[in-house]
Amino acid sequence: MKVAIYGQTYQDNALDYVAELLDELEKESATIAIEEYFKSYLSQKLNTAKCGSFNESNGLDSSFDMFVSFGGDGTILRATTYVRNLGIPIVGVNTGRLGFLSTFKKEDVRKVVREFVQGAYTIVERSLVEVNAGPQAKEIGPLNFALNEITVSRKDTTSMITVETHLNGEYLTSYWADGLIISTPTGSTGYSLSCGGPVIVPTAKSLVLTPIAPHNLNARPLVISDDTIIRLKVSGREDHHLVSLDSRIATLENGISIEVKKASFTINMIEYTSESFLKTLRNKLLWGEDRRN
Repeated sequence: MKVAIYGQTYQDNALDYVAELLDELEKESATIAIEEYFKSYLSQKLNTAKCGSFNESNGLDSSFDMFVSFGGDGTILRATTYVRNLGIPIVGVNTGRLGFLSTFKKEDVRKVVREFVQGAYTIVERSLVEVNAGPQAKEIGPLNFALNEITVSRKDTTSMITVETHLNGEYLTSYWADGLIISTPTGSTGYSLSCGGPVIVPTAKSLVLTPIAPHNLNARPLVISDDTIIRLKVSGREDHHLVSLDSRIATLENGISIEVKKASFTINMIEYTSESFLKTLRNKLLWGEDRRN
């Protein structure tokens, strides 16, 4: 059993739960690799001498059975930049707050190993989106994909921008808004949801276009097929706008043609029988918490 561990959490008590995970993995004689900066932090208080290490370019391969992310949903989004197209299944241990992706409570961290060994889980493929904007978009670089969403938004101005939008070559509309979110089903419970977008189950073959504070009051979130090629062109009072890929941000000149589409690879997420997506919805959104029930 080979397990990779990654973390962005620096809460004092989080070390206790990492120690529990390492202890449980040692019982299974697992081969362990820890992200190099996280390992350096852990080594100040934990014995990590027997553990290997990895970074964004070295140390991981498709032979790993599991990638454990310690932190919140943002940590899992960063974890995808390590896993990329290797197909390593990811599970999140939530040391943050809401946690739609990091579903395991830190207090239950030992169950991550025990239930995996028992086979009490399924692998759910999560689609990603990628952006291509040509050689003028050097800031985006090779990490041009996102698990949650790709967003175009205003920069250095309080004025709205206009986002001219085409779907498969056909003109849709020009959103006059603070920006436009293109979300995957995974990202439907993130930024898109806070802007009025729908909740979509992770296995749906869909993308969502969600305008951010649109001045066109009849502009509504639009669900489209995930094989749609989306082309955007931004104009506005300033010369530049922002393009964000999950937590990564780049600045682009207005007028550049931006192509967004489903990425050519997927991310495998481990969904434990005890921590299903529907259970997460009920717990996080407090569905069914009406006192009359």
